[in-house]
Amino acid sequence: MNFQNVTFELSAGKKGQFPESQLPEIVFSGKSNVGKSSLINRLVNRKSLARVSATPGKTVTINFYRFPQCRFVDLPGYGYAKVSRAEKERWGDLVEGYFQESRKIALVFQLLDFRHPLSENDEEMIDFLLQTELPFAVICTKSDKLNQSQRLAQEAYYSDLFHDAQIPFYPFSAVNGTGIEAVKLLIEQAVSESL
Repeated sequence: MNFQNVTFELSAGKKGQFPESQLPEIVFSGKSNVGKSSLINRLVNRKSLARVSATPGKTVTINFYRFPQCRFVDLPGYGYAKVSRAEKERWGDLVEGYFQESRKIALVFQLLDFRHPLSENDEEMIDFLLQTELPFAVICTKSDKLNQSQRLAQEAYYSDLFHDAQIPFYPFSAVNGTGIEAVKLLIEQAVSESL
């Protein structure tokens, strides 16, 4: 798969704006500022296909990116405390609306900040993915910000946490590219199995 053969398709702020689901969809989910846009930009080798914001809670739309054989779906980040209640509800309606449609979801990447334990929102999202039986993998972002001993401690934490449910997790860094080839391979496998 040519990861550079991509175009920005559209931003959807409400359910009726989603494009028709004809292609396998690779979904990027995670809390605000976890690095979804950075991962997408690293995958496609562009600096600003997906807009990266220093301010959490800025992405309030679902952004769709089109490849010839699949689509990337960038969900708005959850869990940012300074967003109004109405905005959180709108986020919930939008994301639930996406998942409630019968879309061709080939794989969900659930992004977690490798430096921290799971938040309540992270746990809820992983529970949702397990209950709906959607195929997913955990991407542990910002792995470059940990030293060797911190990284080993976090790998042990995530191994214990995900052992029973057999959830795969992959340390990733948008800065130095750690894990990018593994993520690309997961995408290629998911897309080929969906076609």
